Amino acid sequence: MKKILIVEDDKTISNELANLLSSSNYEPIELVDFSNTYEEIMSINPDLVLLDINLPYLNGEALLSKIRKTSNIPIIMVTSKNTEIDEVLSMSYGADDYITKPYNPTILLLRINAIFKRLENTSDTIEYKGLTINMQKGLIKKDNEEIILTKNEMIIFNYLLTHQNKIVTRDELMTDLWNNDEYINDNALTVNISRLRNKLKSIGLDDAIETRKGIGYILS
Repeated sequence: MKKILIVEDDKTISNELANLLSSSNYEPIELVDFSNTYEEIMSINPDLVLLDINLPYLNGEALLSKIRKTSNIPIIMVTSKNTEIDEVLSMSYGADDYITKPYNPTILLLRINAIFKRLENTSDTIEYKGLTINMQKGLIKKDNEEIILTKNEMIIFNYLLTHQNKIVTRDELMTDLWNNDEYINDNALTVNISRLRNKLKSIGLDDAIETRKGIGYILS
């Protein structure tokens, strides 16, 4: 049974999420102490985190950024904030998805399920231009260097690799990421592409992802 950690300081909402997850055959864990949230998450080591933005001590975006420095655990932001900048910031810090309150329970469960399916269907390693790519762990190794990709960055990279030397449209990437283009923010894809490019550049692949203006991207 998949273990999902609920990081939500509103007890009513936290209980609702726990009941929803439990009825859907997940094992929910509700965080109750927010004084050392990062340490608690690392200690519990869940399969997925539902993370609120408005938290005491350390807000969700700062916490997400801190987690991404050491872990590629799937994270869905669940928040009452619904401005575009909050979504872009969450994605830029490494969130795998984003949903606002009041959320649609069915949509939330579909997104959770989609993330777990991607994890299960991703092969272990791929070789590319001297890189060893571990899809399960979101790791890219080159000689003694190692970089960590967020889940979204890995999904984008994997899709581009699968269609190497072919133009991939933005719509194709967004559909592969969130599986429902009705809920996609175009800016979030731009942020993830930019972060992926910078990480590849840091290990010597400066121009791996080319932009085809008005069409999409191509991985050579």
